[in-house]
This record gives sequence, structure tokens and C-alpha cells, in this order.
Amino acid sequence: MVHAVPCTDYSPQSCETALNALADTLDWVRPGMTVGIKANLVHAAAPEAAATTHPALLKALTRMLHQRGARVIIGDSPGGLYTAAYLQRVYHLCGLEDTGAELNLDVSIAQASYPEGKVLKSFPCTGWLNQCDAIINFCKLKTHGMMAMTGAVKNLFGTIPGTIKPEFHFRFPEPMDFADMLVDLQLYWKPRLHLADAVMIMEGNGPTAGTPHFLGLVLASRNPFDLDQVCARLMGLKPEQIPTQQAALARGLVQTPDFPEELLPYCQKDLKLPPAKSTLFRSLLPGKAGVLAGKAIAELISPRPTLVPERCIGCGKCSSLCPAHAIEMKDKKPRIRRRQCIRCFCCQEFCPKGALEAQRPPIARILTH
Repeated sequence: MVHAVPCTDYSPQSCETALNALADTLDWVRPGMTVGIKANLVHAAAPEAAATTHPALLKALTRMLHQRGARVIIGDSPGGLYTAAYLQRVYHLCGLEDTGAELNLDVSIAQASYPEGKVLKSFPCTGWLNQCDAIINFCKLKTHGMMAMTGAVKNLFGTIPGTIKPEFHFRFPEPMDFADMLVDLQLYWKPRLHLADAVMIMEGNGPTAGTPHFLGLVLASRNPFDLDQVCARLMGLKPEQIPTQQAALARGLVQTPDFPEELLPYCQKDLKLPPAKSTLFRSLLPGKAGVLAGKAIAELISPRPTLVPERCIGCGKCSSLCPAHAIEMKDKKPRIRRRQCIRCFCCQEFCPKGALEAQRPPIARILTH
């Protein structure tokens, strides 16, 4: 079941009113518990950028948990360095110093074992979550170059230490493999509650360089896959456009297929979305020949990171973060070696100026017009 309440802005009163309306979802909290709030703090950005979970909502949630006698820790592992100094900078720029919660500075890396996983049997993870009795997954609703949408399921990729994230992109370069990995992370951590900051969402070149867009909701669910199903509909996305939803549906993890009628007025019809991966040629030929032909043509027409030269400042961050080492800097501009590019969109996600965008190549626009 997915609960959704209106929230017109990020004023303290609006945020407290919205979260108080969701108070029943915290009926499991007991005095003395340590609750870890896994926020979306993808990078050091001001709250107004709509790239991170808003501090006003985190503050309201922390107050409610404190009233129930819980200790509260807020944390995440943004892309890049996983050091206490870098985390402090992210917390400061994201406006979290006044939430009333402890801000995690434990940068230890633990080793998790999950033999039940479909693609992820063991993995390194952020150690701070192991000291928590329960986890609340508080995501930010945004578009995403690789996964189409980042919501509850995608948010737990932040349990992988920042410096190790590129290895996971290289290990799982195909969108569906990456999605299965994200589903495995959800099933391993089992957060007690999933919340979505959908007051101001992000459209366009998400998850870091898009444009804020007002939606006016806070959503909650015990089931992250149900929550993402509803969030996708709100954004105007179909499940087949979102790899994590495809993976969850294939495993029978989506339990609430019906969309709440009271949310129909909130459905966005003109949101700027990332380009969807075409399935036009999936069944071009029967058997193995069709598979090979489909892969070859998909390679030609799939979205790819594309440079917007006038925005580029030549910082080289895209080149240093690329897990496939497919980007080299020439004349202070990134050059992408297309044969090496695995379309993980790390360059697009972490470009500080939004100079890289997920775009469909011209042949795709012609063939699917």
C-alpha cells in the first residue's frame, strides 16, 4: 500500500503537517532504537536544486522519531570520495546541519553476504548502517539517465561506498543487470519504511543537472517497488521504461498494481523525461540471429551521454569517474570513445555543470519517428 499526502512547500509547518499525516507508518518505532535515515545526498548541492532529500523533511522526520525515543542517524555515500571531510562538506551544502539528527561520519566499509541474491551474492557496503536497528529509505524523486527514474529502489545504491560505485557500473553495464543488482540491495537491507520527497521533483537532465519541477506530494510505503510504481505513473513513465520496475515485476515484488484514484490530478503530462531505450528491433529475426541483430541495432539507437560544449568548464571530473575509462580530455574537453562507453551515465550524473546529457543519436530519432 502507498500513502500520499499533499505538501505545498518546504516550510517547517508544511513538512510537519505532511509527515504527521503519515505517522501511522512509524508504528514500529520503539524507545532506544537506532534508526538510520538513508537520504539521497547524491552530491553537494543546495536544497533548491531538487537533487537531494530536502532538509526540512528530514528535520520533521527526525523530530517524530525523537518523540518516539529513537536515536537518529542521517547518512549517505555520495559519488566520489568516501571520507569524513567530504561527507561534512556534502552535509553542509545540502543544509543538514540543523536537522537535529546525528550526521554519519563513520566511513568504514563492511562486507555483506547475500547468497540469495540474483546477481549480487556479496558486496562491500557502508559500515554505518550496521549499527542501526532499522533503516528508513528517504529518496528524492528525479529523472535518471540510466534508470529513467530514481526513487526508492535506486536510492539504496548509496549503500555502496562512493569510490566503489564505478566498479559496480562496470560490473553491471547492462541496464537490466544493474537493475537486478539494485533490487538485490533492497532485498538485502530491508528498510522498514520508504519515503519519497516529491514536493519539488527533478525533470530533464537528472539526477543532478535537471530542472526543479513542482509536484507537491510526500509518499510512503513499506514496499519500495509499490512506491516506485506509483511514482513512475506520477512522472508519466511506464514500467517498461524503468529497468528497476521491470526487474521487480519479473520477481513478483510489486504488490499494488492499481494506481490510487485520488492521485490522478497529480499525474504529470508534460514532464521532461530522459530518452527511453527503444525495443523496436527486439524481434527483428528469430533465434540467436535476432538476439545478435537486436543488440547491434540497439547499440546504434540507444541513448548515450553527449557533450553540450558551451556548458563544459574542462574540469575533467567525467574522465576521472568513468568506470570504463572511455573518456579522455583533449583541449580541455571530454572525448568519449564510443566503443568503450558502457552507457552507465556516471559522467552525466556527476558533471558539475550539466555539460553531459543523455540523448538519442540522430539515427534513432529517424528510425523511430
